[in-house]
Amino acid sequence: MAVDHRELRACLGSFLTGVTVVTFRSGTQVHGITVNSFTSVSLDPPLVLVGLDRGSRAAALLGSCPYAINVLTEGQRGVALHFAGRPMAEPVRWAAPGPHEVPLLADTVGHLVCRPWRRYDGGDHELLVGSVVGFHVTGGPPLAFFRGGFPRLAADSRTEPWSGSLDDPANAQRHQPAHPMTTEGRT
Repeated sequence: MAVDHRELRACLGSFLTGVTVVTFRSGTQVHGITVNSFTSVSLDPPLVLVGLDRGSRAAALLGSCPYAINVLTEGQRGVALHFAGRPMAEPVRWAAPGPHEVPLLADTVGHLVCRPWRRYDGGDHELLVGSVVGFHVTGGPPLAFFRGGFPRLAADSRTEPWSGSLDDPANAQRHQPAHPMTTEGRT
């Protein structure tokens, strides 16, 4: 069965993702590329993966050098577009370099500094798995990408990931089992 690439792209675009910028040095130059194909792989050892378009300059340059995955905040839409090929009018804001002198973007939700671990063929993409050698989380609302745009996420004052769910420890006293069998296995 032939797959229509445009329709497939539209389907995949229906999956909400975060937005990152991978930054690195090649010689004396600093480079970056916007990437929304990013995922955690393993905690032990600590590994993460980014997918880079095989035809991108970053895929060609990013070989054995360390790099950073910068997780963008909601206010960094211009930064995402800048590293996707639409230069900003104002200069990019940089933070102090991370481990191994890896360039880091300022004002991000956080970053992970990686050493290349493995590289895999991913069709028209290269799948770069990195070993995490440092990270920092600042917080704040992340930049999201959905169907070709950058939607705003709803503000949420709850701080716990399970807040409001039946797994929320605060609900332990209030929750009454729906079925008698759920109480200590007795009927």
